[in-house]
Amino acid sequence: MCHRTLAAAVITIALAAPHAGATTGRPGFGELPGESSQAYDANRSGQVVGMIESEDGRRRAVLYEYGKVTELGTLGGSDSEARAINASGMITGAAQNRQGRWRAFVYEVKKGMTDLGSLGGGGSSAVAINASGQVVGHSDLPNGEFHAFITDDGIMQDLGTLGGKTSYAAGVNSAGTVVGTAQNSDGFRRAFVVTPGQPMREVPGLGGRISMATAINDAGLVAGAAETPERRWHAIVWDGTRIIDIGALLPKGVNSFATSINAAGHVAGSVTAEGYQPLTFVYKDGKVAVHPRETGLYLTSKISDSGLVVGSKFTGQRLAAYAVNETAPQKKTSPWDWAIRIAIVAGVAYTAWRVRRRTTGPMFPSSQVKVIANRFIR
Repeated sequence: MCHRTLAAAVITIALAAPHAGATTGRPGFGELPGESSQAYDANRSGQVVGMIESEDGRRRAVLYEYGKVTELGTLGGSDSEARAINASGMITGAAQNRQGRWRAFVYEVKKGMTDLGSLGGGGSSAVAINASGQVVGHSDLPNGEFHAFITDDGIMQDLGTLGGKTSYAAGVNSAGTVVGTAQNSDGFRRAFVVTPGQPMREVPGLGGRISMATAINDAGLVAGAAETPERRWHAIVWDGTRIIDIGALLPKGVNSFATSINAAGHVAGSVTAEGYQPLTFVYKDGKVAVHPRETGLYLTSKISDSGLVVGSKFTGQRLAAYAVNETAPQKKTSPWDWAIRIAIVAGVAYTAWRVRRRTTGPMFPSSQVKVIANRFIR
């Protein structure tokens, strides 16, 4: 275990001006030139977990707190990733053992890293942890398939599937209710919820073939994404009785994915359009705010209870761990304008494609289509 003291504060939020909502500090975990990093989770205390990836692809689980980065080590192998942290500072993720197998772990300062085992197969991976230290993720089975699990006193419990072969858990709340994605009997991946003592049940979708659940808060609100009949992805929230279609609040032609939900019910995720950089969105109070490209995240992971959205920023050459306030900064170009521009760009590309199919040649040369697109994204 080693420490890195950063020359500047990393993953910090400017608090001097309440309306600013901007980040300060150098992106990353203080990694060396050529290395990249990703932040996966943050708790209310401001502790952030993630990983640093070296030029040769080796990944090292890290914890950021109080201006320093601690590398958490491995289970005897070369690689590890820290995926989640609870309010008391317990960390979970996956690390390689001496045999090179990835195994789910729990890390505590006094105990170090503990292997959580598997469901009989060789590997396992953990992605979420609740206040009492219950961990969820997925594990290999002896037959080579994998199932979602939750730990009970450190012992993995198989959560099964929706009738198919595989499943994986993505979130757990303080009551031990688990959400994730599982195959049904037709082989399609569907969002699920498992309440303690009850069998796995499907979360309603939006009429498409597939869906996924990515997070759940203590109030039981489930966040995720579902395919529409038009084969678009829409971010969703399910309160146990009804679906809130967050994607319907965004312009048509874009995809959206909810990756996290905090105690207040604020949802964070990504808005994407083919060929263009993803943008961070935050849904709260019935409205969606999309962060501009310059101040948002490239990969959006989690939103903490204090409103810190963590992930990574693309610096031009590498991904670097970064965080933004849930409130998008106010600039001349609004976050909503950026979302609309993505939709327009996607519409231009789709129109050009259809014209090309109906005629012997394209309506616009490809270079001209690029010029039109660039006018909307600059």
